[in-house]
Amino acid sequence: MEQVKKASKFEKTAARCWNLLNEGKPFTPIFVIGTFILYTMSNWTALFSSLLLVIPLFVLYYLYDFPLFLRNYLWFPLVAYVIVFKTVNIPLLLFAMGLYFFFTIFFWGTFYYHLRIGTSWLNFTRFWKLVLKNSDSTSGNAQEQMPKFLLLLSVWYYYFEQFASGNIGIQWQPLVLFYGAVIVYTVVLHRYLFDWKPKPIDTYTSNIEIGEALSEKVVVIVIDGMRKDRFETANTPYLDYLRKNGTEYTNMETVYPARTVVCFSSMFTGTYSFEHGIKSNMVWSLGVKVESIFDSLRKVGKRGKMLAVAHLVDAFGTDVETYTAVMKNDIVDAQIMKKAKQIMDEQNPDLFIVQLISTDQTGHSRGVLYDEYLQKIHEADQHVKDFIEHLERTGKAENTTFIICADHGQADGIGGHGHLDEGERIVPFFMYGRNIKGGIRVEERHSLVSMAPTIAYMLGAPYPSHSRGPVLVEGVVRR
Repeated sequence: MEQVKKASKFEKTAARCWNLLNEGKPFTPIFVIGTFILYTMSNWTALFSSLLLVIPLFVLYYLYDFPLFLRNYLWFPLVAYVIVFKTVNIPLLLFAMGLYFFFTIFFWGTFYYHLRIGTSWLNFTRFWKLVLKNSDSTSGNAQEQMPKFLLLLSVWYYYFEQFASGNIGIQWQPLVLFYGAVIVYTVVLHRYLFDWKPKPIDTYTSNIEIGEALSEKVVVIVIDGMRKDRFETANTPYLDYLRKNGTEYTNMETVYPARTVVCFSSMFTGTYSFEHGIKSNMVWSLGVKVESIFDSLRKVGKRGKMLAVAHLVDAFGTDVETYTAVMKNDIVDAQIMKKAKQIMDEQNPDLFIVQLISTDQTGHSRGVLYDEYLQKIHEADQHVKDFIEHLERTGKAENTTFIICADHGQADGIGGHGHLDEGERIVPFFMYGRNIKGGIRVEERHSLVSMAPTIAYMLGAPYPSHSRGPVLVEGVVRR
């Protein structure tokens, strides 16, 4: 098996560009503007003049997501538009719907996934069902994106026609009243119905003082996107052994929004997006804005390393050693673990974090309710077993604390994650090692922001500056 390659500069740039199309917030304006230009391709003065009138609606839909059941309420403004303005350009809307489903089902769901991870050229035969069912606020959420772009295109074309016909006597009152009603409607919906965000911890970590290091090393293996109920169903004999003989947190909650870069940023700073500054996978300002666990370790002369996909460089910079995510999904986790062994053999960090991605990629490309997803969880189980046995053979496991978890779960549909649908919120989480109690199940609700302070406590390093999660002392053998 050939050595896993690092993510190239091109791949890092491409990953950031792809997030513009994957994340729902930037996708909506990009798609609408691109579609409108392709459809009209004339009278650029009228096009840009009318665009100015639609900007308030673009801003509103950028600021407010409509995940989960809130997306059902997006159709009411579209109906109100038809009642107020009494005109719809059916060819434009059909053109937009055709482009949208071509992009999601064929370009993304088939062509992109075939080239990147080796899915079948027939993946579209399943992917269309996943797009229609997806509830997360990404570009692949048809039930959210469709009413948004249909309304934006309709309002835009209504005023485009007026400008194109030379009508400069535009009636402002209907537009102002319509926008005012939509804004009030949106704010009220989010004020009274958007109530599923986890409540942040409002104090900094202080439940136990840092003392001497309990463990020589901490190894964290994050099985990206491993949904808890599917983990319980999958065949995972080795992971079952670790959690049965360690401490399992059965109600470990991820953070909001449950996007990969946000979750990792929270796990390894101990705080939330409003402090560390990473609010989605699309990172506009690189680097977390607070101390990370890597910074804490440097204060005591210790070193951490993360082996992860390219976009985690956006949060943690040179503390991340990347691997390419452009690899067949059947071999990527094996390649990652091969590289992980090499890093432990050659660099021997005090903290080592490994991200396995095949489970997450299968959920996104094939769905979480199918046997392929369970198979990837089983394969992750075997990769973890092989890796830990390697550390045992090389003498690096004796006084090491192992933490196995997921960064988030995955919802139905295209395995969406971010806005905490069923299957996203509670994640597998357990610890194992000489300094971890065996046979303990902690039922109390905890948050992944406890990861960084717990690592700091185990390694005798100060808590990161803005760490809010309490140390997970229930399972720690204290001396």
